[in-house]
Amino acid sequence: MADGQINRRKVGVIMSASATIATAKTSSVSPQSEEQDMVRKVAVSSFLGNFIEWFDYASYSYFATTIALVFFPSGNHTVAMLQTFGVFALSFVLRPIGALFWGNFGDKKGRKGALAISIMFMSGASFLIGCLPSYAMVGILAPALLLLLRMVQGFSASGEYAGAATFLGEYAPTSKRGIYCSLIPASTAIGLLAGSTLATIMTASMSSDALTSWGWRVPFLMAGPLGLIVHYIRTKLADSPVYASMTAALDDKRKTTAKGTSVSPLRELFQHHFKALVISFGACVLNAVGFYTVLTYLPTYLSDTVGMAAAQSSTITTICLVLYVALVFGMGHISDIFGRKKVLIGACMAFIVLTVPAFMVLNTAQFWPVLVVELAMCATLTANDGTLSSYLTETFPTSVRFTGFAFSFNLANAIFGGTAPFIATWLIYSTGSSIAPAWYMVAVAAVALVAMILSHENTDKDLNRI
Repeated sequence: MADGQINRRKVGVIMSASATIATAKTSSVSPQSEEQDMVRKVAVSSFLGNFIEWFDYASYSYFATTIALVFFPSGNHTVAMLQTFGVFALSFVLRPIGALFWGNFGDKKGRKGALAISIMFMSGASFLIGCLPSYAMVGILAPALLLLLRMVQGFSASGEYAGAATFLGEYAPTSKRGIYCSLIPASTAIGLLAGSTLATIMTASMSSDALTSWGWRVPFLMAGPLGLIVHYIRTKLADSPVYASMTAALDDKRKTTAKGTSVSPLRELFQHHFKALVISFGACVLNAVGFYTVLTYLPTYLSDTVGMAAAQSSTITTICLVLYVALVFGMGHISDIFGRKKVLIGACMAFIVLTVPAFMVLNTAQFWPVLVVELAMCATLTANDGTLSSYLTETFPTSVRFTGFAFSFNLANAIFGGTAPFIATWLIYSTGSSIAPAWYMVAVAAVALVAMILSHENTDKDLNRI
């Protein structure tokens, strides 16, 4: 009997000790584990959302010649290409409006909600593009529907890049914000890489008839299931501690005021942060033209203007994108060490000096010289692209961060980014010079340089305090 009581006491002590240890482990590990798990989810959802957007844009750009045949009347190839890139440019018209909508939504209601809803519209529009009938089937209705869906997509995608960078930047440690935020441009490049790789494989393995009839639809149809996955992940996220702290402070402020009202993010942005908005717009101009020219327009330029084989130009772009992904993280890390302003000024100066000679080499149509030059242009672009997302995140205070980032970034892309392929094609057509787009990029880089000289360095600042 005594032995039994002793054994029961031993078991009770052991179970009590085990419970105490388990509770101690849970209390000491869980908060950190939960935060790390949330950061991983934010990173994954940010990556996939931007991947879908830029995979679609890559597909549209790399299959531009095929899309021109499907959706526009045949006859004059140059006119058909201008129409195709015109639809590409017009899809950007709603981006600034969408930026204000999603930015205001994200600053008032939370980053999580805005991103969870916008991805459904964006991926849904992409999926429906893959289902559209051709011009031969329904005539003018085909390009009209294409334009409508591209504009819906532009509206919904306008909050994706800025929202994801804002979300991730607010979770990131101050000393590593540059490399954390560089995941956003890396995801865009990987989306372009996937689109480029798929285009290369399909162009090399499929007949032109098969590519025109159904092959080009595949990448757009893939957006449907991917969008559902990202939406599910985002519904499980929590808004950042930085945003939660701001909303708590606003709630406390409302309790102490008679009316309990607050200024809208839009009004606050334009009344109190207009100078920062203008400078940010100027900084984004080079990114807009550089990104769409170097990473999406050059394959078409090399095949249609320079005369390289489409398979060769696609292969070069694929190789460059691999380097781009590797370097963009490095540039984010470098900006953490030396500051965003210095890195962005260096990128502006490099584009001013190198672009015209680079285009001269591109016109040799020789594989290895063209490859080397594109690699150099991609490396220069990473200095801008790998730094810009963290720079914009740090420029605006929490209450208008999403709106300020989204509007400056998307306005620049609407005016200069979406029109870059169209303007480049028009400049060549109007001037008869195949290097005319280079001078356009030099002028844009000069504008961005002035903006960056006028900007402030915010690299080491706490996001709760700016």
